[in-house]
Amino acid sequence: MSRGAEVTTGPIPIGQFVTLVKSTLKRDPLFQHQVLKGEVSGMKLARSGHTYFDLRDDQGQMNCAIWKNRCHIDSSIKDGSEVVVIASIDVYAPRGSMTLNVEKIEPISTVGALEETRRRLIGELRADGSLDRARLQVPLIPKHIVIITGAASAALSDMQRLIENRWPGLRRTILGVTVQGDNSATEICQALATAREMCKPEIAKKLQRPIVDLIIIARGGGSPEDLWTFNLEAVARAIIASPVPIISAIGHESDMLVSDLVADLRASTPSDAIERCVPEKSSLLMWLDDIEGRLENSVLRRFGESRQHLVTLTARLRLAPLAGLAKAKDRLNNMEMRIKSCSQKLLSSEKTRLAHIGAILQSSHPKRVLERGYSMAQTIDGEVLSSVKNISPGQEITMTFADGSALADISKIIESDEK
Repeated sequence: MSRGAEVTTGPIPIGQFVTLVKSTLKRDPLFQHQVLKGEVSGMKLARSGHTYFDLRDDQGQMNCAIWKNRCHIDSSIKDGSEVVVIASIDVYAPRGSMTLNVEKIEPISTVGALEETRRRLIGELRADGSLDRARLQVPLIPKHIVIITGAASAALSDMQRLIENRWPGLRRTILGVTVQGDNSATEICQALATAREMCKPEIAKKLQRPIVDLIIIARGGGSPEDLWTFNLEAVARAIIASPVPIISAIGHESDMLVSDLVADLRASTPSDAIERCVPEKSSLLMWLDDIEGRLENSVLRRFGESRQHLVTLTARLRLAPLAGLAKAKDRLNNMEMRIKSCSQKLLSSEKTRLAHIGAILQSSHPKRVLERGYSMAQTIDGEVLSSVKNISPGQEITMTFADGSALADISKIIESDEK
């Protein structure tokens, strides 16, 4: 969790400023995994195995680097070649220079029909403003996440494990879909439509679940053909229509799909999506404790400085001419009142903010749900059971209540008719 840039009272050291610029550029998705086109100039292979060149056109150019074994470089690429690259910007702090780290490079002459279709769609989305629209902010602490991915996939298992490690009991709904093939786009669009319904307060109330405030679309890596569903216009339009933030976590870091371009946030992998949207509860609590301690120390320090200032002014007043004593006392009283008022406002504001964050943490705690009469079912190994499809007659399970737990045997399974 970012705490923001440190503010200094004097000039910022240039090294600190360059580091700040670097971290800002690397966090901004606009400058990461960008698809760029240009002409290769000054291409050379270093003894280290790294390849360096400039990517240029009539309006500008940038230094580029392809790190050893990072990607395949077609033998036809040379100085003067027109290429398309997927690259992320980086800053080399010792020299303050910017470089594009290239993750993929292809000569334009080898771009196939599928890539041309993808580019045409990107052009249409850019023309109608879809790519330039304001992105929705991912919530600080999600209350209910919908995960759209392949049922029983490795990606889903990884995400489930990470969620339990980072924020045990976090509410999520899994919508299993086919992630490649003829029916995949239809299933993904239907799942997104279902997720949109779950964002409505009346539907959430009927389901007795928190309103969905985040959606993740995820799948593991594959060939461009395997991932092609996420380059289709129907899927892109369904993502754009979402009333809550959507994270696109498709393939590997080097894959850049239309779904990545239209989503509110792009994650390099499904696991990266969880790490970027689900905070570590223990770390967050430690951070809040640290903030509270620093706030208290800051207020005490301000009071101490103010008292010392008053002592100094009092000493000066004793040496001042009698004619100016009354005026100086009035100024002193006014200054004391302003200092107390500002300190009280600062303390009140910070206490309110801490109370708000504390309320969020308290309301999202799984025990609050249990105290309202609900219980949580788990396997003997501790896995949370969210569906009757995951249990069988005769199975022994653990039922957790607000004040304890009990072992139970499944004698009969009754599936609900509600969908």
